[in-house]
Amino acid sequence: MTGIILKKELHMLFVSPLAWILLTIIQVILTWTFLGRLDVFLEIQPQLLQIANPPGFTEIVITPVFALAAIVLLMITPLLSMRLLAEERRNHTLTLLISAPLSLADIVLGKFFSVMVFFGMVIVLLSTLSATLALGGTLDWGVLFSNVLGLLFVAASFSALGLYLSSLTSQPVIAALGTMGILLALWVIDLAAGNTNAWLRDLSLLRHFERFNQGVIDTFSVVYFILFIATFLILTIRHLDAERLHG
Repeated sequence: MTGIILKKELHMLFVSPLAWILLTIIQVILTWTFLGRLDVFLEIQPQLLQIANPPGFTEIVITPVFALAAIVLLMITPLLSMRLLAEERRNHTLTLLISAPLSLADIVLGKFFSVMVFFGMVIVLLSTLSATLALGGTLDWGVLFSNVLGLLFVAASFSALGLYLSSLTSQPVIAALGTMGILLALWVIDLAAGNTNAWLRDLSLLRHFERFNQGVIDTFSVVYFILFIATFLILTIRHLDAERLHG
């Protein structure tokens, strides 16, 4: 039943120009950065040959591009998630949706996976672009896999949070601003944390992504992402359930 909602949401997403415009902008930004980093690598390659264990394509080109990709996804998530449930409420179709013969989990997961399909397209295109470097040199496939996995986790976390905030209001703009505000707070909390409150850094989504970006699949970060995603999906389901019970 999740597939019904997913199909409907994907149709609504890709029938509008917003998805295609965002996809184009993202690919232009990431491709331009990719080519810029590749140019830097080619310029410093003679100096790298003099080092015993020089960094390769992966460290100089792929790692910075994936780090930028995480920030780009953070910026566009509010635009994609704001309408998922807020627009349903604004158009007075949410009541019909949650009273349909579908479980609330199917509704929430269908909308969640519709955003993830979009992000999946971005990640596949970026991974394909990165894999082309293997044609001209040695590529660290382990680091590339770690970055892809980390970017999937962080995109899913952004989407789950955005979906929950979209369920709280009938105004997509408010949902977008709220999502952006919280995501930015979770980003800069790493910078604001000092030595006395270093534990705050563990709340930063991008701090956990940094470990994947460095090629380390850290168990703590994996658990953190899974709990973060599950928490906001469950909160969304519970909020819709309470709304259905109280009319």
